Amino acid sequence: MAANGASCEQPQKRAGAKDKQNGRSTDLSIRERRQKDKEERLSLVLWRRPVITLRYFLLETLIKLKEWTFKLWQRRGTVSLFLVLCSASYLAYYTEGTHQQYVQYLEKKFLWCAYWVGLGILSSVGLGTGLHTFLLYLGPHIASVTLAAYECGSTDFPEPPYPDQIICPQDEVDGNISLFSIMSKVRLEACMWGAGTAIGELPPYFMARAARQSGADPDDEDYEEFEEMLEQAEGAQDFVTRAKLGVQHMVQKVGFFGILACASIPNPLFDLAGITCGHFLVPFWTFFGATLIGKAIIKMHIQKLFVIITFSKHIVEQMVLLIGSVPKVGPALQKPFSQYLEAQRNKLHHAGGSVPADENWLSWVFEKVVLVMVGYFVISIVNSMAQSYAKRLQQQRHSEEKTK
Repeated sequence: MAANGASCEQPQKRAGAKDKQNGRSTDLSIRERRQKDKEERLSLVLWRRPVITLRYFLLETLIKLKEWTFKLWQRRGTVSLFLVLCSASYLAYYTEGTHQQYVQYLEKKFLWCAYWVGLGILSSVGLGTGLHTFLLYLGPHIASVTLAAYECGSTDFPEPPYPDQIICPQDEVDGNISLFSIMSKVRLEACMWGAGTAIGELPPYFMARAARQSGADPDDEDYEEFEEMLEQAEGAQDFVTRAKLGVQHMVQKVGFFGILACASIPNPLFDLAGITCGHFLVPFWTFFGATLIGKAIIKMHIQKLFVIITFSKHIVEQMVLLIGSVPKVGPALQKPFSQYLEAQRNKLHHAGGSVPADENWLSWVFEKVVLVMVGYFVISIVNSMAQSYAKRLQQQRHSEEKTK
C-alpha cells in the first residue's frame, strides 16, 4: 500500500514540476513579448517615424476626445451645475454695480492662482515627461522678486503693474528687508504651484486603485514596471530598485507620515507614491492630504528659502566676483552678468515702463533654453500619445490571437 501510494505520488510530483516549468516558460514568453512590444512602441518618435507618429497622435487624440465626451455625458448633472455657475458668474461680471470691484479682485486672484496651479500640474504630470516649470517660471519669479526687494528696499511694489512688472515704490522706504518679508511676498505663487504638483500625482493613484479593485490590466507602463518590481523585490540588487522599494515600504507601512516625509523633500522617486498608495488601497484623503501638505507647504518653503538665499544681494555680488576670477573665460562671462543685473536694476526704477537696453546674450540664451524645453515638452506629448495608440493596436492584436 505504501509502495502504491509512493508510486501514485511520484507522477503527481512530476506533473506538478512539469506544470511549474510550463508556467515559467509561459511567463518568460509573455515577458519577452511585452519587452518586444515596448521596444516597438518606444521607436515610435517624431525624429524616427514622423508620418506614422503624427497619424497615431491624431487618432489617439480623437479617441481621448470621444472618451472624455462620454464621461461628461455620464456626469451631465455636474456639467449642468457647472454651466449654471458659469452663467451666473458671466452675469455678475458684465452687470454694472458696486460689486464690480470685488468681481475684478476675485478675477485677478483666481487667474493668478490658476496660472501657478496649472504650471504645477504640468510639472508633475507631463503626459510622459514633466515640464520643469519650477526652473522655468517659479524659480525666476522668486529670484526677480528677491533682487527687486533688495534693490528697492521694500516689497510693496505698486499694483498694477505688479505682478506683470516689478517697479520700485516712489515713496520713501526704510530699506530694511528681511528674509521673511520676501517669503511672504511669494508665498501665494509657491503654494499654488506646490498644490498643482500634488494634484498631478492623482491620476497614477486613481489608475492603480481602479486596477487593484477591478483586477483589470491597466493601460500604463509605469504600473507594469511597478508590478514587476514587486515580483522581483527579493532579488533586487541595484541601488535604484532598492531605493524605489524603500520608498514603497515606507509609504505602505508608515502611512500618512511616510507619504508626508517622502513628499516634503525633493524626491525623484516620489512618482511611485501615487501608484503604491493606489495599489495598496490607501484612503484618498490620507494620500492627497499628506501629499498636499508636503508639497504645497513644507517642500515649497524649503525650495523658496533656497532660491531667496541664493539670490540675496550680497551672495549675487559674490557670485559675480567669483565668475570674474575664473582664469581666461572669467572676465568675458562676468561682463554680460553685470550688464544683465544693471539692466534689471534700471527697469525697477523706471516707472514709465521698460528701459530700452542692448540685447544681452545671457538673456537671449535663457529665452532660447526656455523655448527648447517647451518645444521638447510638446514633442514628448505627441510621442507619448502616439505610443499609447500603438499600445491599443498591440492589445487588440493579442486579443484577436487569443480568440483564434
